[in-house]
Amino acid sequence: MFKLAAITDEISQDFALALDVCKEYGCEGAEIRSVWDTRVQALTDQQIRDMQKVLDERGMRVCCVASPFFKCDLGDAPQYREHLDILRRCIAIGQALGTKIVRGFTFWRKGPLEPVWSRIVDGFAEPLKILQEMDAILGIENEHSCYLGTGGEVARLLGELKDPHVAAVWDPANQVFAHAEPPYPDGYQAVRDRMVHFHTKDAVWNQAEGKSHCTPIGEGDIDYRGQMRALLDDKYEGYVSLETHWRPEALTESQISRPGGAAFSSMGEYASRVCFENLLKIIKEVGGNA
Repeated sequence: MFKLAAITDEISQDFALALDVCKEYGCEGAEIRSVWDTRVQALTDQQIRDMQKVLDERGMRVCCVASPFFKCDLGDAPQYREHLDILRRCIAIGQALGTKIVRGFTFWRKGPLEPVWSRIVDGFAEPLKILQEMDAILGIENEHSCYLGTGGEVARLLGELKDPHVAAVWDPANQVFAHAEPPYPDGYQAVRDRMVHFHTKDAVWNQAEGKSHCTPIGEGDIDYRGQMRALLDDKYEGYVSLETHWRPEALTESQISRPGGAAFSSMGEYASRVCFENLLKIIKEVGGNA
């Protein structure tokens, strides 16, 4: 069966507190994006050692480095070089904390996908060399604010790259934000065979406003009972990582697309507890061991 985790800054910038909450809900893993109000790529070697101590004390491990890799402008050479350095640093942090998986994206969306498709594919040539040299896996997340927002689009990219060092981070809520085909089963079916990590959050499309809003798990547009049952049926053994995003007072669009830091984490513990409770109930209903 799959294992549970959470992105820690969805709970708190206090790493120990975040892990304690995770443990309370049966998590074995932690995903890191910002810790102690520091973006993951900016964490010092001493901070990494301090984090490992906190993890060891609780018998937990890091399952994914939630980097902002390629949340940058396509065709901007200085940003491109900066993000290659971000990738290298996040791979090294992952190695120090015991994971090969680094999450990444596909450039800020500035228009239609098809006219820039070949440029996006070409943009991964240098990252693939880094991943091969450092023996890491880049989990490409479908992200509505970037060019590839659906499972089908990520699957298409993976099919063209044809490299075992890239895989999919499946986020069904981001497909709601992309306002595309249903996340489950459509989006999931596209990436299931290449999925290395799973983000769980929920969202609802508001037709009148023409945009989506995050909700507690199980209260949005995603068929999470079907999705969790499929993970069990498919014998997925990776991590299901809570990426709450919902707050009693909604996050701004900027906070959703560029998450991290103290303001982002405010009210996160309460919101994450609500989502954990809902998620565990759903998993139990479909026959899981939560």
